[in-house]
Amino acid sequence: MKKIALYNKVLTMVMAVMAMTACSDSFLDKEPDERTTIDEVDKVIQLFIASYPDANYGWVCELSSDNVMDLNSVHLPASPNAEQKGTHYNLTSSGRQDDEMFRFEPVKSSTSSDTPASLWTGFYAAINSVNEGLLALDNIARQPGFVADRKYNAALAEGLLIRAYAHFILVNCFSQAYKNDELSSQDVGVPYLTKPITTVDDNYDRSNVTETYKKIRADLEEGLKYVNNINYKMPKWHFNEDAAHAFAARFYLFTREWDKVIEHATFVLGDNYETLLNRMFDYGTLEDLYYLSDYANAWQSPYIYSNIMLMDTYSTILRKARYRYSQGSLTARAIYYHNSPMWAGYVVNPTVLVMGLGGNGYGAYYPAWISEQFEYSDKVAGIGYAHTIRREFTYAELLLERAEARIMVGDLEGAAADLITYSESIQKFSPSTKETYERNARMTPLTVDMINSWFAMNRSNNYNCFDDWNFVTNMSPDYVISADKVPYMNALNYFRRFETNFTGMRFFDLKRWGIEYTHEYGLDNVKYTLTWNDPRRALEVPEDAIASGLEPSRPLTVDSTSTEKVIPASHFIEENNQEKGK
Repeated sequence: MKKIALYNKVLTMVMAVMAMTACSDSFLDKEPDERTTIDEVDKVIQLFIASYPDANYGWVCELSSDNVMDLNSVHLPASPNAEQKGTHYNLTSSGRQDDEMFRFEPVKSSTSSDTPASLWTGFYAAINSVNEGLLALDNIARQPGFVADRKYNAALAEGLLIRAYAHFILVNCFSQAYKNDELSSQDVGVPYLTKPITTVDDNYDRSNVTETYKKIRADLEEGLKYVNNINYKMPKWHFNEDAAHAFAARFYLFTREWDKVIEHATFVLGDNYETLLNRMFDYGTLEDLYYLSDYANAWQSPYIYSNIMLMDTYSTILRKARYRYSQGSLTARAIYYHNSPMWAGYVVNPTVLVMGLGGNGYGAYYPAWISEQFEYSDKVAGIGYAHTIRREFTYAELLLERAEARIMVGDLEGAAADLITYSESIQKFSPSTKETYERNARMTPLTVDMINSWFAMNRSNNYNCFDDWNFVTNMSPDYVISADKVPYMNALNYFRRFETNFTGMRFFDLKRWGIEYTHEYGLDNVKYTLTWNDPRRALEVPEDAIASGLEPSRPLTVDSTSTEKVIPASHFIEENNQEKGK
């Protein structure tokens, strides 16, 4: 594997991050570069506060998934009760980069927020900042008479967990999904940085997905040994104990180590379903709200049990969802705008109604949990920074992860209990509202019989269901879903698509399960289909990185208008060099 130069912009961003961690009463009585004086655990703790990634992978991954459609393509009304007459709009996208991402092309037009370039630089800047702190901790530990206490161990754990998490997101965005150790050793990974970047000439090796996952595992499992909440005033903004175990459950879900998923998920969730249900999000708290910002505050609160860990990111994902690419028509139907065994009567899921889904007048939908928190830098001028708070780990998603693992180990009774509890959680309303839904036969509790009947196969208007899950064996020959598990996996897929809507996690699910899907583009409905092993399932790294010598994510890039013509990645490198006059 050839050596490559890491994207140089990372170093510049890191310098800015590190500069923000330094403050003093007077710059005259301190060394000019305070990064050289991170010599106390308390300083490292403060550094780690600023070291969480502030880039948001939600929009990039949603555009790359089957959750978003082109509203300019010919499509049917969202409601199946309306006249099924094809229509289309003439909307502009929020930027050319969205056109490129929707067509599964490398993004060359922008490096702004909510692009692959912003993910690449933002996450590596966070990693580099963490590595500065971990190096400082290592130096502190070498001092004579040093004895590690809980504060030191907690800081060490936080750094290791942030580093593992950041690389986990990078490899799932910019590489192929993990298959198994043997097969994934053939897929290019991402550079795993364990030391601070000291020069723009540093060389790194992308290695392969197997090696990247091994290094993530090492950091994760070492962090789990020492994690505790002693350093946190607001634990839910950090890798607290529950968040560490939730991350472990997600990592082992992706590597298909089912028993470990169950172990770490149960550490957080327990097995008392009454207590668990009480800790899930209460939709009744939304019933008297009006403004979208109020919904956002309710969803994104660090004071509710259902949120395990929050992350503050710079993103305008909600604004972008109001343009050409969004949820509408059949994508909206597939996620929530339909009948189901739990929602009898009219096709709109009552949960969505109280979530405050909005539109742009063109039939676009988006959930309130991606609403912005705006920070004004100048109120008079009306300018500032758009923050989108990610609910990175939640009770609901963790419960579905445990359900999946229980399905795979053959504990269908336990899986059913998890799925039913999740269903009950999205039917949590005020007593009066719930009574109204039930009286009008609009809401029915999920049962095992429903799972084995409604979710047994793919029927008309039975979304997210397959007759079988044999396609997963493409990912690994030992990944087998037997017929008795199919209804449970269909139910799981149904719930996960709803729960992770607009978080970007759907893209990861499509990749790790090997589901084929298609984007239809423009009035001519040009189809772009991704098979399970399509090179375009890995986002391409920024073109500046490739121009600097970075190995591309896509060794062979399929021409966007043909599944037959294959273009070598060198074509894009040569094109980039010509554009830059190199």
